[in-house]
Amino acid sequence: MIVGLIGTTITPWMQFYLQASVVEKGVTRKDLNLCRVDVILGCIVTDVVAFFIVVACAATIYRSNHREISDVAEAGKALVPFAGQFAAVLFGGGLINASLMSAVILPLATTYNVCEGLGFEAGISRRFREAPVFYGLYTTLIVFGAGFVLIPHLPLLQVILVSQVANGILLPFVLTFMLLLVNRKSLMGEYRNSILANVIAGGTSVVMIALTGVLIWTTLKT
Repeated sequence: MIVGLIGTTITPWMQFYLQASVVEKGVTRKDLNLCRVDVILGCIVTDVVAFFIVVACAATIYRSNHREISDVAEAGKALVPFAGQFAAVLFGGGLINASLMSAVILPLATTYNVCEGLGFEAGISRRFREAPVFYGLYTTLIVFGAGFVLIPHLPLLQVILVSQVANGILLPFVLTFMLLLVNRKSLMGEYRNSILANVIAGGTSVVMIALTGVLIWTTLKT
């Protein structure tokens, strides 16, 4: 659960999407500080929201003895006796928002990554005839994702958990390569990573590697 929680907070796809969106928006040196504020503020807001989601669920769902939830609808219903009917509505609205974001952003991040890596024209500012591979792959990923979640009797909560754990396991690889790139003077020049940024990112990588090791060990042991 810890690996999954970190994996859904500092996701590998987020790193790719962030750099691609910065390029897409045409951010210049003049806009760099504002861009940094945007990213830092976004990180803080999302973590604060996630923290209170955990607290709210612990104070309601867990205390109501609904400790084994196999469907998200059960989680919404479990909130009603303790937090009122509108809590279930808010919970459902949050799920819709998260689903729409995932359906749009995750395929887009993957498409950016693949097209940039293979040298194809990429960007939502491009017309279809300018970036046919980009739009074709983006559409394919959305259709595939929609078709996958519509599979009958698919344990969606288990799928979500497995995907987030996979994110957590992959995160150290992404952060390690990013650290190598952002500390290369020939590439970054004066914008190389600071010591503090290296300590934070490096520490995160070490913690995730240790947690992944524990996860693999406990899985094999059981």
